[in-house]
Amino acid sequence: MTIYFDHAATTKVMPEIAEAICNSMVNDYGNPSSLHRLGMNAEKLITTAKQTISAQLRVTPSEIYFTSGGTEANNLGIMGIATAYQRNGRHLITTPIEHASVKATYELLEEQGFEVSYVKVDDNGLVDQADLVRLIRKDTILVSIMHVNNEIGIIQNIEDLGKILKQTNPSTLFHVDGIQAFGKIVTLPKKWLVDAYAISGHKIHGPKGIGAIYIRKGILIKPMIIGGHQQKDVRSGTENVPGIVGIDGATKCVIMSMVENYKKVEAIKSYLIKGLECFDSVRINSPNDHRFSTYILSVSFVGIRGEVLLHALEEQGIYVSTGSACSSNKSKAAGFLSVLGRTKEEVAGNIRFSFDPTNTFEEIDVLLKVLKEIVPMLLRYQRK
Repeated sequence: MTIYFDHAATTKVMPEIAEAICNSMVNDYGNPSSLHRLGMNAEKLITTAKQTISAQLRVTPSEIYFTSGGTEANNLGIMGIATAYQRNGRHLITTPIEHASVKATYELLEEQGFEVSYVKVDDNGLVDQADLVRLIRKDTILVSIMHVNNEIGIIQNIEDLGKILKQTNPSTLFHVDGIQAFGKIVTLPKKWLVDAYAISGHKIHGPKGIGAIYIRKGILIKPMIIGGHQQKDVRSGTENVPGIVGIDGATKCVIMSMVENYKKVEAIKSYLIKGLECFDSVRINSPNDHRFSTYILSVSFVGIRGEVLLHALEEQGIYVSTGSACSSNKSKAAGFLSVLGRTKEEVAGNIRFSFDPTNTFEEIDVLLKVLKEIVPMLLRYQRK
């Protein structure tokens, strides 16, 4: 029996989406840039996907660009804007709890001479709005803030942050990593004054290797990949039509059931939190309230090393993580939770459960039964 609680890392491709992807590879194999019928058929699939995603984001199809995934989408949004607008200023702002694809990009920009400021967050990871206002300057060209944090699940109030940013400096552009939000909660980047919003296919039961980014009309982007002139020169390279078909189908599926899915997952998360109340060693880092995503539950098992518990659960067919799959080594995970003021023991014992509507209460019962068996044993072993 396999029980999977690592959906924030990746999700299983839906069978109907896999079928659509295979069909596009076999039957719609033309190059979208070709002028013949096969090329035009492939181009229509891209157009349809742009319409699907733009309708969900309440933007126009011409503002959607496809990438190789969420990492490239974030890289393009940040690097593309920063380098295009550097004559207006070289000051950038982000948070200390961003995904590695954002954090590493800002570190690279620092090496290239940009100045990066990190806005304060509270012990739950929520951005300090007063500090954001304090940091914004005349030469601040870009701010990046993640919509839903991938480690702890805190949901930033992007609407309020967009208003604050534009009121403080209307010229400052706003990039948002929406990868853990899209398809799970309401995402309205244009309404919220966001200039670039990144999403990923494999977080919503689509394939890996496909992502997209909304870039507001009129925003300049210096491309990272050049030469083919596809996608209005913003992102060159022959489009990944099967992947685009996949993210199109995945978007349609999750959007159709978004409210129902949210309620299912909320109940699952609540059920697990209640079941964990019997453990004295447990600290809940992301409770089930409106501030946090119902899809992510960060738990510290104080006195147990997270990776030891992870592998003990794996032996029982239960799959979890100690944090983001892109930053799961100890030093990066420690850095994240340490920023939020967690103790060394809480950091070391961190486990992330991430849910999906396909999870069941029966799976939670199995998990709790296994935890009741192995947690006391691991506590005794590691205290020796």
